[in-house]
Amino acid sequence: MGSGYSKMKKKAKLMQAQMEQFKEEMKQLQVTGQAGNGLVKILMNGEKELLEVSIQPDCVDKEDIEGLQDLIIEAFNDAMGKVNEQSSNGPELF
Repeated sequence: MGSGYSKMKKKAKLMQAQMEQFKEEMKQLQVTGQAGNGLVKILMNGEKELLEVSIQPDCVDKEDIEGLQDLIIEAFNDAMGKVNEQSSNGPELF
């Protein structure tokens, strides 16, 4: 086992450390997705866990529950897109 193996082993350890650091950064990441010009906001962490839902009273209409549901879905998808964008900026492994 020559120096080539030793270099590969060091590189693997470095990649593992970079991945662990990236995972920790994603745990700490928080993004806000919103819809309806901020009427509905979703707070999500980098592990795609929903942390908070904020709904402005202005958009609560008993006659239009479907509209509110659509805003919640749109805000959730916005937050998810932001998390996915951040996670795609992970360490360059190869």
